[in-house]
Amino acid sequence: MSSQQRLPLVQVEPGSYRVQRPASGDEVMELAKKNDIQIVDLRFIDVPGLWQHFSIGLPELKKDLFEEGIGFDGSSIRGFQEIHESDMLLKPDPTTAFRDPMCEVPTLVMICDVADPVLRRPYSRDPRYIAKKAEAYLRQTGIADTCYFGPELEFFIFDSIRFEQNQHCGYYYVESAEGEWNSGRDEGAFGGGNLGYKPRYKEGYFPVPPHDTLQDIRSQIMLALMDAGIQVEVHHHEVATAGQNEIDMRFAPLTRMADNVMLYKYFCKNIARRHGKVATFMPKPIFADNASGMHCHQSLWKSDKNLFFDAQGYALTSQMCRWYIGGLLRHAPALMAFCAPTTNSYKRLVPGYEAPVNLAMSQRNRSAAARIPMYSDSPGAKRVEFRCPDPSANAYLAFAAMLMAGLDGVQNKTDPGKPLDKNIYDLPPEEAKGIAQVPGSLEESLRALENDHEFLKRGGVFTDDLIQTYLEYKWKKEVDPVRLRPHPWEFYLYFDI
Repeated sequence: MSSQQRLPLVQVEPGSYRVQRPASGDEVMELAKKNDIQIVDLRFIDVPGLWQHFSIGLPELKKDLFEEGIGFDGSSIRGFQEIHESDMLLKPDPTTAFRDPMCEVPTLVMICDVADPVLRRPYSRDPRYIAKKAEAYLRQTGIADTCYFGPELEFFIFDSIRFEQNQHCGYYYVESAEGEWNSGRDEGAFGGGNLGYKPRYKEGYFPVPPHDTLQDIRSQIMLALMDAGIQVEVHHHEVATAGQNEIDMRFAPLTRMADNVMLYKYFCKNIARRHGKVATFMPKPIFADNASGMHCHQSLWKSDKNLFFDAQGYALTSQMCRWYIGGLLRHAPALMAFCAPTTNSYKRLVPGYEAPVNLAMSQRNRSAAARIPMYSDSPGAKRVEFRCPDPSANAYLAFAAMLMAGLDGVQNKTDPGKPLDKNIYDLPPEEAKGIAQVPGSLEESLRALENDHEFLKRGGVFTDDLIQTYLEYKWKKEVDPVRLRPHPWEFYLYFDI
């Protein structure tokens, strides 16, 4: 069958967030055969947030794969099992099936849920299971039946990256033809003279090519996402020099959007690699310029009605919306352990680079943690944009945690405080000191999570097992290793004392 005759595995309904996907294992098997699929790739996510996978041949795509699952070694996956309890199961979700345009061999991908083969039930540390439980808890409360998320993931595309850390040296070296630091470089050795057009620091938003050298790469990523059934609204160069980008996906229900985030990262990294470049979602890879965030637009809906809209409310928001914001702000220090989960995240969360460090609510104002966009007065468009998260987060855990914090705010009628509709960075000191801020380090966020996590456990969404495993991993694998290593700038500061 020619490529023109092949049937689509996903179909986007025009003008809608709805996507028609295979609904059953039988339908996936039928489509796979009609589309000449040869390999089936099974993917799942570890606790820190990296996609894992293994592949099977088409003859192994049978009905019992969807019903019984397929085994793998969970002891080799970060945050999963110990060696003496390593056997785990993957159960493919047929509604996630798509043909992978990154693979030369015709390959069908499905995202999987993780299950315990002994207990025959979902695995408590599977981040995707936690996201699904959060959605189930929302319905259980009766407050709403759907939570929509629309994250804005920013990322860098570099020409190269080198880094090393050992007992006697440590460095990183980032290179980009777009970097302003290369405005004086003799580029004859790179295939031609220096042609200029390097976006200045903080001036990468929105000049056209030739300043923007990444237009076609972003367009290819956008088309790959659309081919996988993900609706994309816009793409553009971002503020920082050296190749910062953003591609905005249309909102979707919580778990589905977390799935989409994983596809987004996958396509960005692989399409950049096809061009001999490298994409990174590290929040702050460039000193003294804007970092990459993941502003999360979110709203609660019931029976196709947006519960966050009120024509008479502040910035057209309902009381429920403001309570939801109150929950986000109240629990923000603990949320940051999931939403800004790396030591590098806190090099972004500092004033002066559009960083939303202030725990306040505002319309339009990007210096507030909770912003209410005012682009449209349509009831369906009303939402809150929580600006603190960054793209190093595990989307399943971060989205679920934000929903649980917002629901806690609704249930407890948490007041978000008076709106601050002015540049918070320019406030006089006596006024600014009364505004709470996000934690200044991953250590502070982890301690906040240790002291404030009961709201996450309602409805059995997060478990003590997952929270403690997550905390232990972050302390031992990230905080302590960074804390114990000399920093290059320390040599500049202290070597001659």
